[in-house]
Amino acid sequence: MSVQYYEGIGRRKTSSARVRIMTGNGQYIINGKQAEAYFPRIGDMEKITAPLRAIEMEGRFDISVKVRGGGITGQSGAVCHGLARALVEMDPELRPVMRAGGFLTRDSRMKERKKPGLKRARKAPTYTKR
Repeated sequence: MSVQYYEGIGRRKTSSARVRIMTGNGQYIINGKQAEAYFPRIGDMEKITAPLRAIEMEGRFDISVKVRGGGITGQSGAVCHGLARALVEMDPELRPVMRAGGFLTRDSRMKERKKPGLKRARKAPTYTKR
């Protein structure tokens, strides 16, 4: 007997998250750890549970996540994006709610590349007249 689940891929900066949701009792596992242990910062936990709060279904699903690349902020954004996509795959009628909350829009902001002659993307060496 196979378990029925719905999957969504979320991305943010250089992070990519594969989110699987199935009916359950609210277990949230990220890379083999509890979500609270993987994202100890309060703001990150609020971010990754925001799509569930928007539809008022917290604690109804077991969520399994594999997330790779990037840092903490990018990974939490990728998990949020993937969760929203998985919820829409499960119930297409949730699309307007997810769209209104901004959860389905991929955040396209990336780190700007370093330019030649500069120290970073925009920081120039100190100008000296003599």
